[in-house]
Amino acid sequence: LSYALVNLKPIRPGHVLIAPRRRTMRFNDLTSDEVTDLFAQGQRVSKVVERLFNAESLTLCIQDGPQAGQSVPHVHLHVIPRHQGDFPDNDDIYDVLEGRRTKKKLAHIDNDKRKPRSAQEMAEEAEMLRKELSGWNEGAD
Repeated sequence: LSYALVNLKPIRPGHVLIAPRRRTMRFNDLTSDEVTDLFAQGQRVSKVVERLFNAESLTLCIQDGPQAGQSVPHVHLHVIPRHQGDFPDNDDIYDVLEGRRTKKKLAHIDNDKRKPRSAQEMAEEAEMLRKELSGWNEGAD
C-alpha cells in the first residue's frame, strides 16, 4: 500500500520519503490500512537508513497540509537521518522542512541553494536501499 523513494533534494544524506500508493493530500483521508502500512514501512525503512547512514537519531515527520509546510500535495512521511551538530539548533530541521527563512541562512526545501541530485546518484542510493530492504515491496501494484 506504500512505497519508498529517495529524495531529489535531501535535507540530509539518506533522506527518504514513504508515501501511500493512493494519492491523497491529507493524512486523515488515508484508510486505517494505509496508515498502518505507511508507518510499518516507515519503521522498516528507518532501521535501514539509520544503519546505512550511521545515524544517531532520526527525524520522522509528516507535513499535513499547506499551513504545515506541505509543498507536495500528496501525503508522505519523511525519514531523515540525524547526527550530532547537523543543524545549529536541533529543531532547525523544521525550518528547513517548512521552507521558513531564518537568520541562519539554512537551505530550505525549495531553496535553489540545495541543488537536485543527478538521476544516477538517486538510482545508486535507491539500489543500495533496495538491496538492504530486499523484497519489502514485492507483490505490490
